[in-house]
Amino acid sequence: MNTNVQKILTQIKKLCEQRCVRLTPQRLAVLRLISQYNGAISAYNLLHLLRQSALPHAKPSTIYRALNFLLEQGFIHRIESTNSFMLCHYFFELSHNFAFFICNSCKQVTEQTTKGIEEILQNMAKITGFTMFNNIIEAHGLCTKCINIQLHSYLRS
Repeated sequence: MNTNVQKILTQIKKLCEQRCVRLTPQRLAVLRLISQYNGAISAYNLLHLLRQSALPHAKPSTIYRALNFLLEQGFIHRIESTNSFMLCHYFFELSHNFAFFICNSCKQVTEQTTKGIEEILQNMAKITGFTMFNNIIEAHGLCTKCINIQLHSYLRS
């Protein structure tokens, strides 16, 4: 396991202790898989990987209970449009606004904080008499790597 993943898991273990919540072996195994995965991963793929590694007899309910805990604690995010999950890179902040940039070609997901957008959304909601509790911003397109690949392919043809 790379040292960055180990560092993240150590930080999350400490946060769980501070919050007096249990990071069970199953939850830790799911979190470890998500943190090692590059991008977002579906619950089905997580179950498959979990069965291959830590828990060969894991059931779908094991995954969903672990995912719910990790979501509630803010350690992971659910990508609504692809019904997949990824590590939150800002989990040490109690609350933050974020946007996901999802590459339609390679499926890489990048999380960015969205300072200022929350205020704009709140003002827009206020105008319509709407009370906003949560927002998720997802943008689909192409990452730089995939744009370059497509451009190179276009220029060669």
